[in-house]
Amino acid sequence: MKTELAKQIYEVAHLTGQFTLRSGQVSHEYFDKYLFESDPEVLRKIAEQLMSIIPEGTEILAGLEMGGIPIATALSLHSQIPAAFVRKKAKEYGTCKLAEGTDIKGKQVCIIEDVITTGGQVLLSAADLKQSGAIVRDAICVIERNLEGRRKLEESGIRVHALFTMEELIEASLP
Repeated sequence: MKTELAKQIYEVAHLTGQFTLRSGQVSHEYFDKYLFESDPEVLRKIAEQLMSIIPEGTEILAGLEMGGIPIATALSLHSQIPAAFVRKKAKEYGTCKLAEGTDIKGKQVCIIEDVITTGGQVLLSAADLKQSGAIVRDAICVIERNLEGRRKLEESGIRVHALFTMEELIEASLP
């Protein structure tokens, strides 16, 4: 079932054509993570598989803006663990909150992200969440793109729990 899901994610999100990457380089392949996050059937299967890697003691699932939010929501529905939605920067009006939804202060918060590549945004958000009173020791991602991100996060005290590596997705897509 997990291998079939890996294949399905790759088939839904792997695009071919001509794409300009963030770096400015041009590529003939692109992996559009929002395509698997917006597919209700794939998202349901992802949440079902992620259930087994939620760290024990998790009290809040903190979905990072933008890609972690649909995953945290689906996982919250399956696990019945409340969710919070974490902005890259606290809004400057209304409640001025960094994390919307369930109160995170003093709670065991597990960061939810779609793809971890360098770990940079997870590190920034973890620091912000800790400053807001959360206890952050774990991050879950659907796809671990490379080991650099894991290494940086683990060096800072955050355990990474990945459903798939990019290599596993590619391997599952091969005939």
